[in-house]
Amino acid sequence: MAAKFSPSLMCMDLTQFREQITAMNSRADFYHVDIMDGSYVKNITLSPFFIENLKKITDVPVDVHLMVNHPEDIIPMCIDAGADIISFHPETANNKIFRLLNQIKDAGRRCGVVLNPATPAEAIKEYAHLLDKVTVMSVDPGYAGQKFIPESLNKIKQLIAMREAQGYHYLTEIDGSCNEKTFNVIAQSGVDVFIVGTSGLFSLADNVSDAWDKMVDIYQREVAA
Repeated sequence: MAAKFSPSLMCMDLTQFREQITAMNSRADFYHVDIMDGSYVKNITLSPFFIENLKKITDVPVDVHLMVNHPEDIIPMCIDAGADIISFHPETANNKIFRLLNQIKDAGRRCGVVLNPATPAEAIKEYAHLLDKVTVMSVDPGYAGQKFIPESLNKIKQLIAMREAQGYHYLTEIDGSCNEKTFNVIAQSGVDVFIVGTSGLFSLADNVSDAWDKMVDIYQREVAA
């Protein structure tokens, strides 16, 4: 299966919001929207209001990553705003994981979880059959620009092996430092979706169309190497 790319919109130039989204609409497989609450991680980024406005100018699936301590408070707002996929960190759901996953699915949306670098793949085994996507953090959550954690690749391989053995349908996705330095080793893990941010996409050129073409060229060169 060809690699899928999901630009992280917290890394885009918001002064060129419409121009950059319009340019990426024919290229992106998903749009990755990080919502942080300043509590679970010490940063505050995008919001359901951002999703609502994004949906006005795109048909690309909007994939929301909740880095919040109380996902049950934010999930309904994301559903109302038009999010297509909603993922949260299992440790923030405590005894509500099944209820939250089913709430998302009952609303006709896709659901997922996000595994921190130290969270093992087998942590999802009780509810893996419900998941549409599993995101593996290859940096600690909260900030862009961190050093890639290579141990995350073993987790991707374990998730794919679990999917194949059990007949699950979730996509695997990697989040953190996906760029020229890491494309090759990440691709070898078999991951389905690359989340690309500043170093992997937006800093490659002033024009996002040129940046995207350059990213694809770099990816193809590195993976073929």
